[in-house]
Amino acid sequence: QVHLQESGPVLVKPSQTLSLTCAVSGGSIVTRYYFPWKWIRQPPGKGLEWMGHIDYYGRTVISPSLGRRASISRDSSQNHFTLHLNSVTLEDTAVYYCVGGPDNSWGQGTQVTVSS
Repeated sequence: QVHLQESGPVLVKPSQTLSLTCAVSGGSIVTRYYFPWKWIRQPPGKGLEWMGHIDYYGRTVISPSLGRRASISRDSSQNHFTLHLNSVTLEDTAVYYCVGGPDNSWGQGTQVTVSS
């Protein structure tokens, strides 16, 4: 069973870039039959929002609602993948989760607040 752990800043200023990393243990992020590695967030008082994913081949799909603000990369040597979200606004305040692996396991989530 894989274990996922998010890491990154707790507080980000508006217009800055948010980068969150998901460290994966117990399995390789380049295992072909795993579910894609995803980023999902939950703003306060709202539902879960799928942000995008990266698959075995390294192909990424980003939610149209985020457009070019978001990108996902991976480092197979470090066995982690990273979300980059540019030009953050107050509406990007949320708990961010990384999800993936053979059972679509979830990280514990990390709270990110955008505030000046």
